[in-house]
Amino acid sequence: MRGYFAIGAEGISKPMNLGAILRTAHAFGASFAFSVNAHHRVREINDADTSKSMDHLPYYGWDGLDDMLLPSNCQLVGIELTDDAVELPSFRHPKCAAYVFGRERGSLTAEMQERCAHIVKIPTKFCVNVSVACAVTLYDRTVSMGGYPERPLMPGGPELKSPDSWKKFGSHR
Repeated sequence: MRGYFAIGAEGISKPMNLGAILRTAHAFGASFAFSVNAHHRVREINDADTSKSMDHLPYYGWDGLDDMLLPSNCQLVGIELTDDAVELPSFRHPKCAAYVFGRERGSLTAEMQERCAHIVKIPTKFCVNVSVACAVTLYDRTVSMGGYPERPLMPGGPELKSPDSWKKFGSHR
């Protein structure tokens, strides 16, 4: 798959949530992670991030929105429950994207939303934990960006003629 993605959070205050976001970003192969105006201690982040993502993934902790610097070809995608947001299953992910999530008990600031090229929502009845939202978004990106065979019509996995058949789809199986 070409392109790259990054994961970030604005105003996040719970270090365990940021640690879970970093672990999820690392697990899905993010190019970098970031926070804007975060309130955390690195030691507490490591309690949730058992993969020690900061040893393997660049992390940028920007003090404010004016400090945030993304690559020029990177589209900022806000994940937020707003009435006019595109529902995640209908969203075409940009090849080069930075996904930003809001803080706990709050939303992305209006200023952050204005910077976003897209605002996307996960179609749930109510807000889910920010680290869960991150995992759902990255799973959707992984599946929708291709590299996997079409799902079969009947329950179960695709019927493959040989174990080498998976190689053409880029799967790790």
